[in-house]
Amino acid sequence: MEPQRSTNATLADLLDRVLDKGLVIHADLIVSVSGIPLIGVNLSAALAGMETMLNYGIMQAWDERTRVWEHDYRSKKKSSLIQGEEIILKMLGAYHSSEGIYTAWRYGHLYLTDERLFLYHEDFGEVLFETPLKKIHGLAVREGEQLTEKKVREELCLLLEGNKMCRLTALNVHQLKEALEKRMEEAGLAIQQDPEVPFVEGNAAEFLADGEHVICTGKMWYLMDREGIADDTWRPGYLYLTDKRVCWCYDLSRKIVIEIPVSGIIGSVIETRACSNVMAKEKVMDILYASNGTRKVAVFSGPLLEDWNQIVNKIIIGRWKTSAGEETESCPQCGKTALIKDLLDQGCTGCGWVSPAKKERVRKIEAPA
Repeated sequence: MEPQRSTNATLADLLDRVLDKGLVIHADLIVSVSGIPLIGVNLSAALAGMETMLNYGIMQAWDERTRVWEHDYRSKKKSSLIQGEEIILKMLGAYHSSEGIYTAWRYGHLYLTDERLFLYHEDFGEVLFETPLKKIHGLAVREGEQLTEKKVREELCLLLEGNKMCRLTALNVHQLKEALEKRMEEAGLAIQQDPEVPFVEGNAAEFLADGEHVICTGKMWYLMDREGIADDTWRPGYLYLTDKRVCWCYDLSRKIVIEIPVSGIIGSVIETRACSNVMAKEKVMDILYASNGTRKVAVFSGPLLEDWNQIVNKIIIGRWKTSAGEETESCPQCGKTALIKDLLDQGCTGCGWVSPAKKERVRKIEAPA
């Protein structure tokens, strides 16, 4: 067979030829050094489309095994439904998993049936999340993470038994919420409309005290103090503002690294500076607070710094305003805020600080006549 050259042939012609007719390669290769043959290679290969291969009786066993696996796989996918269960709505969606130290959105297909709501990953044949409809006590749609400059992720928060909160997102969150409400109404199940569901990332419920409520939270980097010979390091985590404190939880350990009582916050300011050798100049937020009679600074960086700065300063302003309109002042030792009259007359209830005026009055009373 003599090789021929066609100047009009294209890559598409070559692929069509290979897939339709096939290509057989025979090659003998000898590797030699200084004229001495050392290695001999004999190659024989066939390249063609699967249909052509099967027509010539090649790879039939492999094809049969693949078809059997695919049949079993498709049968397994259908097994996620309970016998007699009716699908009301199927939609692409995700569930926010916060098990262990790893938190992430896990994607799949959300199924709403006449008995339950579940998220199914079809590729792995695994149910990632499920709950019976009778365990859903409330629904609320709220804005979640900022996806782009103009788009925010909408989330459907489910309030389950035991005040457990579950976060879902879907291709159409409002359609999913309406379908859930309609089905639960048909089943005669009571549901709380738009409950006060705290927006809490990760395992925050593990460290919240009884009666403590989360006001806001968000992803934030914290400049952790150096450990040993290491320099100060930025660590990822979540910053929480509750009605009692500001605290930051480290992503890796899922533990509270720093917490600041609301009464101890002195001020907040945003600056642009380089806080490490590897970090260029970036905007950071310094929260000044009092602890054990000394003033300290916690440094944070991340999105929405301006919003956080306004929130912290509102806390400070709010402490200076009382319902009676009386003036307040912070303790010079621990920073706790109290009415000026009480601070001068009684001292600080937080650290025991006593004003010089009160000390003088006590000295005069105790002095011998």
